[in-house]
Amino acid sequence: MHSVDIRSVSKSFGTMRAVDDVSFSVERGHLLVLLGPSGCGKSTLLRMIAGLEDPDAGVVAIEGRDVRGLTGAARGVGMVFQSYALFPHLTVADNITFGLSVRGVPKRDIAQRLDRIVSLLGLEPLLKRKPSQLSGGQQQRVALGRALIAEAPVCLLDEPLSNLDAQLRLELRREIRALQQRLGITMIYVTHDQSEAMSMADRVILMRSGQIEQHGTPAQLYEQPASLFTAGFIGATPMNLLDLDDGPHGAVVAEADGHAVFEGPGRGRVLGLRPEDVSVHSINGPNRFHATVTSVEYLGAEAVVTCAIGQRSLQARTRGDGAPPVGARVGLGWDAAAGHVFDAESGRRLSIQTGTVSRPLQLRTATNQESNCA
Repeated sequence: MHSVDIRSVSKSFGTMRAVDDVSFSVERGHLLVLLGPSGCGKSTLLRMIAGLEDPDAGVVAIEGRDVRGLTGAARGVGMVFQSYALFPHLTVADNITFGLSVRGVPKRDIAQRLDRIVSLLGLEPLLKRKPSQLSGGQQQRVALGRALIAEAPVCLLDEPLSNLDAQLRLELRREIRALQQRLGITMIYVTHDQSEAMSMADRVILMRSGQIEQHGTPAQLYEQPASLFTAGFIGATPMNLLDLDDGPHGAVVAEADGHAVFEGPGRGRVLGLRPEDVSVHSINGPNRFHATVTSVEYLGAEAVVTCAIGQRSLQARTRGDGAPPVGARVGLGWDAAAGHVFDAESGRRLSIQTGTVSRPLQLRTATNQESNCA
């Protein structure tokens, strides 16, 4: 049985269609991430699952039952908000157990649940403190503990890490994922940060303008983007998207001198290349294009090198200690089968093989990337 079923759900605010006929299911014990830019409808969808908003149409089912008209507790969901929403006058222990207290759960059961949750979250030394005496990460752990102590089958998290600094976000997302796997609970996690989505999720739903753009595993969204929007949104460094034109021997990069990238027409199509699939060589190497380095973003072990090909820009990932200087003339190359082709008008992925060998598109391994970019 699916833990959560969303069937043709829609929600409007005035003339704005926030969620437009969305359907999906979440398997029990999985972590699903709703990902997308601000205004795409992901938080509205989460609020409808939580019972904070009523859908205009469609069905929200949790553990096999339609939950329309039920409150969050009756639905069997716990929720963690972006703002923590802790009571400032209560201690950590009282904040965590507040929901159980108002529902009349026996004190012995509350104490047993509290001991288990604070042990999981490492909150034992903080139980007598007030929220104002806690760091942001500690407050978020308290908010998570309050949701988990209810032992609801579904836990909803609405951008829970967006108020934290980068290092703390990295630590907490690992903790949340490990906790979810250890407890075997179903989580639906909303974020605009694709790094969070890709590192935590069993499955990702990428939303755009109230609809699902693509639904799949993190690897599927990364390796087989279904649209230009997915290709540009997914990836720590966005995919290079190059307009194509017709050349004498096939499709060529528009306004750039270079080899044909695949046989057949190029006009009206876009070539996508992940930066890690683009290798930087000496000007006399095995190159597809000659280019000029316009910027270098040094990241330590690696660097992101931006190059100009005519009027076009293209980014490549190289080893940090092997990045060419700004202004250098270099050659750029890539495995012919690493390209992704999209229709420029619809934005949808096309089934065009960019290589001369008949094998599916695939990313290189880290070892190959490093050796090719050295």
